[in-house]
Amino acid sequence: MRAETSEVLSIGRCGIDIYPFQIGIGLEDVHSFGKFLGGSPTNVAVASARLGHSAAIITGVGNDPFGSFIRKECARLGVSTEYIVTNDRYHTPVTFCEIFPPDNFPLYFYRDPSAPDLELTQADLPIPAVGGAPNFWLSVTGLSEEPSRRAHHYALDSRGKRRWTIADLDYREMFWQSSRKATYEVGRILEKVDVAIGNKQECLVAVGETDPDRAADALLERGIEIAVVKQGPAGILAKTAEERIEVPVTPINVANGLGAGDSFGGAFCHGLLCGWDLQRTVAFASAAGALVASRLECSTAMGTETEIIDLMRANPQVKPSVEKRLL
Repeated sequence: MRAETSEVLSIGRCGIDIYPFQIGIGLEDVHSFGKFLGGSPTNVAVASARLGHSAAIITGVGNDPFGSFIRKECARLGVSTEYIVTNDRYHTPVTFCEIFPPDNFPLYFYRDPSAPDLELTQADLPIPAVGGAPNFWLSVTGLSEEPSRRAHHYALDSRGKRRWTIADLDYREMFWQSSRKATYEVGRILEKVDVAIGNKQECLVAVGETDPDRAADALLERGIEIAVVKQGPAGILAKTAEERIEVPVTPINVANGLGAGDSFGGAFCHGLLCGWDLQRTVAFASAAGALVASRLECSTAMGTETEIIDLMRANPQVKPSVEKRLL
């Protein structure tokens, strides 16, 4: 499956997600599991493909059965495998989760001493595709180790901040030597992207702010064009230099909150590609995230546009508030 004209091109983490079929108990007592395609940037590509866009992922897998599964599952879910590199040194990583709805979903990453996606080099990058993709999505996890960090900067420099270059602030403590190191490395890329998306904790790491408005303003001051701050139960705040939008949460029964952010990301890309205004884009992305949170799995749970719109229509009380600001 070729990716010559991919509308959404993502780079970074992939692996195998192992989800328990017994809910509300610890892994030590679980006796059956499901195996799914995983990794945040990979799932964003899947979500974009589910919404009708050509999508590809730049990542690495091991020369093992799980690596073969990732290639097959990406292709089955509509994501090009052209830029997936096989690494003979490291195994394809596995991630286990525990599911304690509505808000506790511990993750256990098996990625030591490294993972193939963190071993990406500049030579692995399809620079014409990187430069030409209408949407280029990255997770800051890819900045946590070399040589992946250099590869990410090389990709960003080759784009020259072309619209739309999107950073998922996706801070996961276990991947970093320290939060201070993460702050430094995330700060280095903010001037190279034009959209940043993160929750309050991730904004604290990125710009030292947890207050949503101050965090968004700090991101805008760093050269970001669209700053999106996820506030948990308080909804989502999005800001540009001229606009401030708040979108309340879409009420659902949470089955598994993992993957909701990836669904949000793919839906956000969808809105940008469709030329929607910020209000419609954020409201649609929020509903897309809620839809996946109501389902057990992640990659295979991504919604279609019809499913997401139906969920929005079923919750007419969820109306974004929009405030225009004069320059």
